[in-house]
Amino acid sequence: MKTEKIFIKNRGNKKIAVLLNIVEDAKGLVFIMHGLGGFKEQKHIAAVARAFNENNFNVVRFDTTHTLGQSEGSYEDANITNYYEDLEDVINWADQQKWFVKPFALVGHSLGGFCVSYYAEKYPDNVSMLAPLGTVLAGRLTIEARDHKEVAEWRRTGYQVRPSSSKPGVIKKLKWNQYEADTVKYDLRPKLSVIKIPTLFVLGENDFLTENNRIYFDALSGKKEWHIVKGADHTFKRDHEIEELYQIVFRWIKCNL
Repeated sequence: MKTEKIFIKNRGNKKIAVLLNIVEDAKGLVFIMHGLGGFKEQKHIAAVARAFNENNFNVVRFDTTHTLGQSEGSYEDANITNYYEDLEDVINWADQQKWFVKPFALVGHSLGGFCVSYYAEKYPDNVSMLAPLGTVLAGRLTIEARDHKEVAEWRRTGYQVRPSSSKPGVIKKLKWNQYEADTVKYDLRPKLSVIKIPTLFVLGENDFLTENNRIYFDALSGKKEWHIVKGADHTFKRDHEIEELYQIVFRWIKCNL
């Protein structure tokens, strides 16, 4: 397997860090997307990448702009629009590479799950398999599902301030006005019927978005799977949670090749 990290430019001329895992005689291609404030090397993102690589898929991971990875931009300015546009820009860049094939698989966690689902709604013929893990379903529903005291403080001060669990010592600071104004524009529910490909849901037992994910799951008419990782929160962190996620994704890929 060949591993390579490169930088490309998005439509706003900002650098996006892309991590490629290219295998010989690939059976397919997958794009894997982190969530809000995430990055391409997070343990759960790497576990999903390993499951696809071991099933002979070429894997594309990337840091969106406005996150905690190696791409340009400030996390304060993160929102659905710029995360989604980065996904499109990475796919459009990949379309010019010799290893590109379609339809391809899409995997995303949380806000990344929303973005890959939104792409699948817009371009259903381009996508072969979809895994929205602990996904956002609609911006307004996500705000409503959050801790009400936390949201009230976020609105009052203008910023959500919290430590990063994936990068100890890093403090994440996110603007309220921009986040809310952009987020409430998005909702997957009106077009979920166009998603008919194999779709995998994996959530932590304590994920605050479980109810929203169940609405999404129940709306699909195609082949679908639902898995709960006991003890896990919204993001899979502990080693046994990461391993269970890997095993679920690995088996799902095998069943849908």
